[in-house]
Amino acid sequence: MKILVSADMEGATGVTWPADVLPGSPQWERCRPMFTSDVDAAVRGFFDGGADEVLINEAHWTMRNLLLERLDERAEMLTGRHKSLSMVEGVQYGDVDGVAFVGYHTGAGAEGVLAHTYLANSVTGVWLNGVRASEGLLNAHVVAEYGVPVILVTGDDLTCEDALGYAPEARKVAVKDHVSRYAAVCRTPTRTAADIRAAAKEATALAVRYEPVRGGPFTVELEFDAAHLAAAATVVPGVVAGGERRVAYTSETMYEAIRTFKAVTTIVSAAVEEQYG
Repeated sequence: MKILVSADMEGATGVTWPADVLPGSPQWERCRPMFTSDVDAAVRGFFDGGADEVLINEAHWTMRNLLLERLDERAEMLTGRHKSLSMVEGVQYGDVDGVAFVGYHTGAGAEGVLAHTYLANSVTGVWLNGVRASEGLLNAHVVAEYGVPVILVTGDDLTCEDALGYAPEARKVAVKDHVSRYAAVCRTPTRTAADIRAAAKEATALAVRYEPVRGGPFTVELEFDAAHLAAAATVVPGVVAGGERRVAYTSETMYEAIRTFKAVTTIVSAAVEEQYG
């Protein structure tokens, strides 16, 4: 049995404001051990439950945040950027039985600690076939095309509620309770590690592959905080204007949809000016 852990940082223990997740900042350095603790707890729980392999895919920002030297020696970690499936890289090779979303968060335009979808502020909303989409929802549809279930989700309490929509059977652990986008009631790393490890152990029983889900076509709509960003996004073939600050595109598979999404957000991020966005 092989488990893939997709590890994001905004939903990690103790994280509540931008500097906590901004690579290179003192607060980021402080929060890295707590992020690593969450991921390591999941790894240990999966091995407790009978997993044979656990691959961690770094999914936050530079994708160089976790402290490898503090992880269980049985784990392996895929670190660094420019991966075919980005946050769920590794699921496409046919040997993964279950996926865990550790340190996840709610989507752009929604309530939640550090809520966003890919870009911190420029993207103000994302919809997949008319449903407001978090990164969790998008990635759940990607892994479904490979017949792999989402078995564990950790983050704030609203992230766990969001996950009920895309992974109702998955075990869920709230490491903090949302107060505002930049405030939360946080539990200590010792407590969250115990909670995550216990949930991961239980979740291992859910790691059962199924027939790939072909749910397309998928229509993705994005809303931005400025009209020029929507115009920039239409450079990507197939992406069309859908309003003053909106664009949309349709893909036959979620594999194609998520790769187009990555192209759009990459171009949009390059079009953002420092002062006026």
